[in-house]
Amino acid sequence: MKNDGNSVNMAVAQRGYHHGDLRAALVSAGLELLKDRSVDDLSLREVARTTAVYRHFPDKQALLYALCEQGAAQLAQVQRDAMEASTDGKAGFDETGRAYVRFALANPALFRLMMTTRPPGGLLDADEGAVNAAMRLLRQNIASLLPPGATDDELRMATIKSWALVHGLAMLMLDGQ
Repeated sequence: MKNDGNSVNMAVAQRGYHHGDLRAALVSAGLELLKDRSVDDLSLREVARTTAVYRHFPDKQALLYALCEQGAAQLAQVQRDAMEASTDGKAGFDETGRAYVRFALANPALFRLMMTTRPPGGLLDADEGAVNAAMRLLRQNIASLLPPGATDDELRMATIKSWALVHGLAMLMLDGQ
């Protein structure tokens, strides 16, 4: 199927991209592809794939990780909001757990993706990146509730127990149990 300039413009407009100047990027990618093939062998899908996706994400895993980062940032925000809405530390901590479960139920596909896509270093030990913001919040909240002088191992175990409780509940509910 031949694509003229109007077809390209209409397809781009219908998708509603917010890329900057996607039209120019598509044209540039099309010109590059035309170096190797005829116009009959050029497809809009191939041009869009070359430009819109791969310039931002080198592979599917990179795209999935970016989705996880965004989801984790959203999860951390709803948990912070839940904590701030409470006047008591323990009640606020409990509310963050409820927010975790509500987030999972409201975003099942994203939540499952977040829980099956591992960031480098893992969730419990990493300190950087949006994916770990919710885990940092959990550790901070647990640390504030532990008795003075609690060890790092006690903090780690309490973090795992708390996460396992809300995560297990969320997964049971998502699976209809």
